[in-house]
Amino acid sequence: MSTRYPPLGPSYWMRTAPGDEPYPSLASDVDVDVAVIGAGMAGISTAHELMRAGRTVAVLEAGRLAGGVTGYTTAKLTALHGMVYAHLRRTRGTEGARLYARSQTEAIEHAAALVEELGIDCDWESRNAYSYVTDPARADQVRAEAEAAREAGLPAVFTQVTGLPFEVAGAVRVEGQYQFHPREYLLALAADLAAQGALILENTRVTGLTEGEPHTLETNTGNVVRARDVVVATHYPVFDRALLFSRLSPRREFVVAGKMPDSLDPDGMYITSEENTRSVRTAPLDSPGKRLLLVTGEHITPGTGDPEECFRRLTDWAVANFPGTEPMYGWATQDTDATDTVPLVGPLHPGARGLWVATGFRGWGMSGGIMAGRLLATLIDGGTSPWAELYDPRRVAPVLREAPRFLQTQAKVARHFVGDRLAAAFGATPVEDIEPGDGAVVRVGGESVAVHRDDEGELHAVSARCTHLGCLVDFNAAERAWECPCHGSRFGPDGSVLQGPATRPLPRRSLRHRSDPPSPS
Repeated sequence: MSTRYPPLGPSYWMRTAPGDEPYPSLASDVDVDVAVIGAGMAGISTAHELMRAGRTVAVLEAGRLAGGVTGYTTAKLTALHGMVYAHLRRTRGTEGARLYARSQTEAIEHAAALVEELGIDCDWESRNAYSYVTDPARADQVRAEAEAAREAGLPAVFTQVTGLPFEVAGAVRVEGQYQFHPREYLLALAADLAAQGALILENTRVTGLTEGEPHTLETNTGNVVRARDVVVATHYPVFDRALLFSRLSPRREFVVAGKMPDSLDPDGMYITSEENTRSVRTAPLDSPGKRLLLVTGEHITPGTGDPEECFRRLTDWAVANFPGTEPMYGWATQDTDATDTVPLVGPLHPGARGLWVATGFRGWGMSGGIMAGRLLATLIDGGTSPWAELYDPRRVAPVLREAPRFLQTQAKVARHFVGDRLAAAFGATPVEDIEPGDGAVVRVGGESVAVHRDDEGELHAVSARCTHLGCLVDFNAAERAWECPCHGSRFGPDGSVLQGPATRPLPRRSLRHRSDPPSPS
């Protein structure tokens, strides 16, 4: 029987928790103590902590609440972040690794307390977390990771016994971690926020920031928000006064989810960097005797690679390793990695007064976002935290210590910035060769133009220069989106912004050269 490949579309979380009536857009100027840009895990967590501290808060979301990266995650709530602790012990010292583990663990405990306090129905389940390898040559690496994680304070052990349907050479196991429905969780927090008087604004894109006392945020509605403190929690910072984009790299991963017999449930949360990443967990379903299998992996840089082929490989792997699985949903998610491993949470830039940022969660934005919310609320309230220095975006020494990765990231951006222009100039696809559903960058009068042909054959042309920093976009036919390989901005076929850091759409373009004669009437 041939594998059924579901089309890429909305995530399972978005389909099963659409939310009630949408929150309003900004309709008038507003003054608050704190404005939070972004309504994902980091943004809503920050706003919730600040409201409980007595601050007036406005949350501004360009789309729908929890409809961005958080709405497309696999929602593992764990302090075991792949193979990170041996690396942290080497680069940040034993104390740095301990602070990382403690900050993530306390975030998880805080989430568990909120679920109980607010009675949140979000498929909350306790599971063991595993980081594993199948290659025997890497078993010693896993042993070292288990030792480093245990030294950092986690209840970590090395094991070769898991619930996976295949043998592993070694795994780090940490008990007492959690998995949940992230959108249900955040919708409940948002409802609690609104009940306490917080202003939650959907479909309100922030397009400008003027620093001052107070700071002023301009929006796509024409109205402004003034606030003493501003938190940029947009996953990838939409305002980058400290050139943080030079320390961040985006990656896109794919998720396949399908119904499986609950007898095959591996009873845990698993991840390996092998095979271009494989992450496995399950979730409860209403169907008797069934659970939902979620498999994530096949990461690529946005605007590169073959997304459709990546998704097929991932689906084939899921079906081959979990027989009886019926693929039902497919989607893609986007993560941002800090070049020195640790997220950047704290002041937006060295001279910032009341400007804050949370970014670079490296695919671990559930515990990381909750941690960020608690840390930022503490700092905004004038308090201190034992791990404020660890996550401080102004840090210099760790960046220098991991300079090769930093330089590698910049070299990749430079290659795209120059190489993609040369490719567009000398190897542009003719418009007539663009198939329905596809897109390509073409040359029109010396300018690179991004052209999409829809299913009806109509052409849609926009500028191919990303409105963030000017890199050329490329078309992702599987998701019908223009993507920037430099910093991960994504745009619809019509040029509308789907994902930042870009805040402005790709301008529309004509396919007729200025010197061409007008078409006959």
